[in-house]
Amino acid sequence: MEYVVLFILLALIAEILGTIGGFGSSVFFIPIASFFLDFQSVLGITAVFHVASNLSKIALFRKGVDKKLIFYLGIPAVVFVIIGAYFSNQVKTELLEIYLAIFLILTSIVFLVFKTFTINPTIKNSIIGGILSGGIAGLIGTGGAIRGITLAAFGLTPAVFIATSAVIDLGVDVSRSFVYWYNGYLQANELYLIPFLVVASFVGTYIGKRILNKVSKERFKVMVLTLVLITGVSTIVKVIFS
Repeated sequence: MEYVVLFILLALIAEILGTIGGFGSSVFFIPIASFFLDFQSVLGITAVFHVASNLSKIALFRKGVDKKLIFYLGIPAVVFVIIGAYFSNQVKTELLEIYLAIFLILTSIVFLVFKTFTINPTIKNSIIGGILSGGIAGLIGTGGAIRGITLAAFGLTPAVFIATSAVIDLGVDVSRSFVYWYNGYLQANELYLIPFLVVASFVGTYIGKRILNKVSKERFKVMVLTLVLITGVSTIVKVIFS
């Protein structure tokens, strides 16, 4: 029982950080869940947890949705998350995680050090960001950091950033949840965790929103990139120790 309490508490912290970072809790939740569950179960439970997480973000940040970004970034993300999820049981995820971690570390450092350097907020870059974030989310369970970097290029306010990311992520998570279920990743003996995770997602989003009310757009961008950097480093550490 003590492990369940610890698991839910860590999920709550992941949700708070994911809300503050603007790209979802999975980048923090997956390394945490990996200590308690096997990798395929982690993919399944993360997808369900993220559905609740995104619904709570949409409810609390609903006034900030950017419909154009949802179209150009969201549709490619949904298409490629289905492809990635389908092949998730045929790919060596450790190597893919290392490549992703290196990409996140280098990209976040470039944006943090060279503050004037930006990705052009074009339709092409939106589509590429959607393809990469969706495909990687399907394969290893998390692509929010890549979507975060893409959205950061558009200079969005925290509310618009989070609401838009949540709507896109909801489509991604619902899609991959069906594929993970088809692949047998959702185990009946782990479903009891879902109600606790739903509560953690709503409470964590609410706390994160209260924190963000005091953060400027410039500071928010730095926070996003810093969390992306931490995610990259933690991913490498997790792969090495596992």
